[in-house]
Amino acid sequence: QVQVVESGGGLAQTGGSLRLSCVTSGLTFSGLMMAWFRQAPGKEREFVAAISWSATRTTYYADSVKGRFTISRDNAKKTVYLQMNSLKLEDTAVYYCAASSRAYYDGGYYRADQYHYWGQGTQVTVSS
Repeated sequence: QVQVVESGGGLAQTGGSLRLSCVTSGLTFSGLMMAWFRQAPGKEREFVAAISWSATRTTYYADSVKGRFTISRDNAKKTVYLQMNSLKLEDTAVYYCAASSRAYYDGGYYRADQYHYWGQGTQVTVSS
């Protein structure tokens, strides 16, 4: 049974910070890409950040979050994190954690259709 469960969303002010967690189970972590996507009301789901489950821990970020968000992982806890700093109003969205082996091997880490497993989403709301 594969589970991907996000938590840590909530309300923050502009300039504030939140840390999202994605706890996984039932996954093997060789050749795996983990990612965060987000979807705002009336918008398509968009890529936020990704990290490869490899020794290099290669990371990728959308231009809109570079320098503000950091994706990381804890192998022992099988958990992926998204540290969000300097939050902006436009960061308001439901944030989803996703896992893909296809994205790891084929690239396309930014494409939602490359990901096999998805969490239920956690709401992030940023206000001024």
